[in-house]
Amino acid sequence: MSSLLLRPAPSPLADRAVAVVDGRLAGARVALLVTGGIAAMKAPLLARELRRSGATVVAFLSDEALRYVGEDALAWACTAPVVRTLSPQAEHLGDEAPFDAYLVAPATYNTLGKMAGGIADTPITATLAAALGRLERGEAAVLVAPTMNGRMHTAILDDNLARLRALGVTVIPSKAADGKHLLPDLPVLVAAVARSLARGPLVGQEVVLHGEGALPGVGGALGPALRPRALDFGHRLALSVWCAGAALRFVQDAALPPPPLPVEPTPAAPGDPPPLHLRVGSAPAEALEPLLAAKGPAAALDALGQRYGFAPAPK
Repeated sequence: MSSLLLRPAPSPLADRAVAVVDGRLAGARVALLVTGGIAAMKAPLLARELRRSGATVVAFLSDEALRYVGEDALAWACTAPVVRTLSPQAEHLGDEAPFDAYLVAPATYNTLGKMAGGIADTPITATLAAALGRLERGEAAVLVAPTMNGRMHTAILDDNLARLRALGVTVIPSKAADGKHLLPDLPVLVAAVARSLARGPLVGQEVVLHGEGALPGVGGALGPALRPRALDFGHRLALSVWCAGAALRFVQDAALPPPPLPVEPTPAAPGDPPPLHLRVGSAPAEALEPLLAAKGPAAALDALGQRYGFAPAPK
């Protein structure tokens, strides 16, 4: 009798292991702080996505978040015990194994208010108070991903977010839909963490990337079969450049799907490089077509990564 399911191919990976697809977070320790919004149910998937970029992840879980996500599921996803209470080990300080980044996802209205007001009355908020201290000393990055119903978006929320930004906290834009602030897509969250830890030559550098390789009639020597690959290449290059800390302007026709970034594509303007060109700072624009056509997307990204100092996108 034939099986209704295809047998998966054997894998050398252990049950909880993940395949690392890029090195953007290689060697980084990330504290994932999960607070009590419905989006907490995505936390195990987010933890594994961070690990796929090379991070070691330790989760902190609020009591309210337990309504939406299981502690065992999160421990399985992180391959480490979940922190729910503080012990004599002073987990909130992380002195023995410091964190490079603290990601609050989802970040509820309540948690944001406590962060901004300096309230440290729970394991999560005590950890965040210590995280802000490490942020002030330049020892770690702190990121928040606000999620809530739009009726809770008040002037108080705006003031709290402004105060956190002034302290150096990265506020990851939410995905606005159905009258709510929704958790961004997982690749966007991972990219934001990578960008917060970037230390290479592109940090703060103005970069203009024109990635319209898939439009009919655009792409020069690229044939129709290669144009979809060119669009994918443009998106992957934009992701890598943004993660490397660049001030990226991504040029693309509005009719095309956007890259997985909190960066809105803009239409071409006078002075922009032509399609499938990259301009870094004031240097002349570099044509990407020959590199892509000759080497293919993966090898082209590797070559550009070596040249500009960013980690290549997943192959």
